[in-house]
Amino acid sequence: MIVSESLSQKAESLAERLGLSYDRLLGVRFAINVLIASSIVWFTLGALRDTAPIWAIASLVAASDPEPQQARQLFRSRMINVLVGCVVGFLFLLLGSGKPRMVPVALAVTVLISTYLVRVKTMWRQAPITAAIVIAASLFSASTTVGLQRGLHRVAEVVFGSVVGILVSWLMSKIWLVRTPADRSTKT
Repeated sequence: MIVSESLSQKAESLAERLGLSYDRLLGVRFAINVLIASSIVWFTLGALRDTAPIWAIASLVAASDPEPQQARQLFRSRMINVLVGCVVGFLFLLLGSGKPRMVPVALAVTVLISTYLVRVKTMWRQAPITAAIVIAASLFSASTTVGLQRGLHRVAEVVFGSVVGILVSWLMSKIWLVRTPADRSTKT
């Protein structure tokens, strides 16, 4: 792609003139990824009258990465552990009726399932975080059904944010690929 090669070369030239290292250039690209993705999420959920886009924003940041291969790996790991957290969170909602005393037990069980059964280490923390989001969304609900609906809504926000984060990372890697110093020296 000629446009992306040109943009990448211009960015690399600018980075060299400014004395930016590869990591600093990645940081600039990551900031641009987050700016674009968070704008998409914020305004999309705002247009849908979603009252708390912060879960989606946090998820897109966690799923984003300026290096495409790393972003794909994070996304896959994140989705697997989100699923584990959802299942355990919903089971605990059904069994414990969304009582606050169930949260620590649910989190511990989620960690054990994620680490011993699923074993996708990259995003182990995501499973208990998702279980907490699901359960917390229902804690102050009048009924288990409303709690389940709120939990599902929060999970949808997390998944939406993750998908936007990975898509923006992928698109940006096609428009502006930040090459490692070793890749730059072999192509010149």
